Amino acid sequence: MTPKELEERLIRFAVNIIKLSEGVKPSIAGKRMSDQIVRSGSSTALNYGEAQSAESGRDFVHKLGICLKELRETYINLRIIDGAELHSDKIFVTNLILESNELISIFVKSIETSKRKQNPSGFQPNR
Repeated sequence: MTPKELEERLIRFAVNIIKLSEGVKPSIAGKRMSDQIVRSGSSTALNYGEAQSAESGRDFVHKLGICLKELRETYINLRIIDGAELHSDKIFVTNLILESNELISIFVKSIETSKRKQNPSGFQPNR
């Protein structure tokens, strides 16, 4: 997958998260979960865009790590929304859970690959 393709996938994911938030039950819990998932679910695409302009390899890995963190938060939020039945379209929620899990796997692998490229010998300097 090219960086452009991943960016487009992240944008589609963010759009779907926004659409999901519009259908979350208007309860106190629903409002809080909806607000939070829009922040974490859309920030991944925004942070990935920022990673494309990283100033160094370390900066790139750091920004990918932020994307991963936000994806994991979104994944847990989706599971909570699903478990608490805060959205009526179970298939839509399930598909977003699966997509977030796939994106998490992509970012884990990308971070590993980027780190390996930065340090091909495997040497870990003291920090």
